[in-house]
Amino acid sequence: MDLSRAVWRKSTRSGSSGNCVEVAAPPRLVMVRDSKQRQGAVLSFSPNEWATFIQGIKGGSFDI
Repeated sequence: MDLSRAVWRKSTRSGSSGNCVEVAAPPRLVMVRDSKQRQGAVLSFSPNEWATFIQGIKGGSFDI
């Protein structure tokens, strides 16, 4: 997949520590990558999978 035109964004809550992920959402996909290794691996999810993940975060499913 050609990602050269993908519009990547970081959370506005990202601090200066550099521990961030970036998200892009072209049609029918949500892609995630490490902001420090932009040429590295990209994970892709369906919009439904991503929404379920975000709901889990907001609901505390991944709290340590």
